[in-house]
This record gives sequence, C-alpha cells and structure tokens, in this order.
Amino acid sequence: MRTVNCGVADFFESLHPRCAKWFRREFERPTEAQELCVPRIRNRESVLLSSPTGSGKTLAGFFGIIDTLVREHEAGELKANAIRCVYVSPLRALAYDIEKNLQQPLRGLGLEDTITVGLRTGDTSASERQKQRRKPPHILITTPESLAIVLPQKGYRDALSKCDFVIVDE
Repeated sequence: MRTVNCGVADFFESLHPRCAKWFRREFERPTEAQELCVPRIRNRESVLLSSPTGSGKTLAGFFGIIDTLVREHEAGELKANAIRCVYVSPLRALAYDIEKNLQQPLRGLGLEDTITVGLRTGDTSASERQKQRRKPPHILITTPESLAIVLPQKGYRDALSKCDFVIVDE
C-alpha cells in the first residue's frame, strides 16, 4: 500500500462541495489518517488503517462513504432499502459510539433523515429488527454475531446486494 499524502488542498478538492464545506466548518484540517484514507475510499480503493486513538479514524473510515452517498442523493441515485456500508464492531459499546459519532456529520449536512444509519446488535429490539428488515439502513452498524444472523435472511441478502463498503474494526 502506498502512503503518499494527497495534500490538504487535494483532500478538499476530492470532496463534494457540501461535504468539504461541513468539514472546513468543523475542523481546522484533516488528520493524516483522514487525508490518506478519505480520497482512496471515495475512489473505492481498499484501505487498511491502523492509527492511534484520537487520530480521526472514525471519520477517516466513514467520510469518504458519506461523501459518496451525498453525491448519489444529489444525483437522485441513492436507493432506499439498500445497505451501502456494513460496519462490523467487535463490541456492542463501540457500535453504539460509532452510531452516535456518525450522526454529527449527517446532522451537519442536513441529511440525518436521508442517509440512514441502523444499529443491529443482540440488544436490538424485535420491533427495530423488523423495521430494519422492511426498510434497511444505508449504513448498518453491527457485531460479528448479529451479522452472522442477518446474512442468511432473504430481506438482508437483497439489501446487501448493493453494499459497496465494509469496515471491520479491531
């Protein structure tokens, strides 16, 4: 894997203008992890990210995906009932944190009701599981055990057929 920084100007140039505006409003500059990963994820390159706590890993992993979904939404191509990203967390507590942290950029972009995020763990209520089966989120946050349960289910198989992004956390 190459680790050549694209530069801050190139980083912002690679983003949809709406996403670049939000990022500039929230942060002085991207972290090294974000600068390296976001454009590559936007280009659908595989990325392996190992970075210390507090280095912006969550946004490094998700912001290129969010940018892609924003572009699809604005082009009228963001499909309902299609899981576009699966995030697999080793711990339920981390899954809850990730869900919470994803809401900040989506709210900031005014797209919290457009780009949907769903959490599926062993704690997910039966009614929420049914709701997700009927209307799958664009971003599914789950644990390995819950993913193993949903993969063979017909509704999820169909929804996952459009999945372009998978994030597996440590």
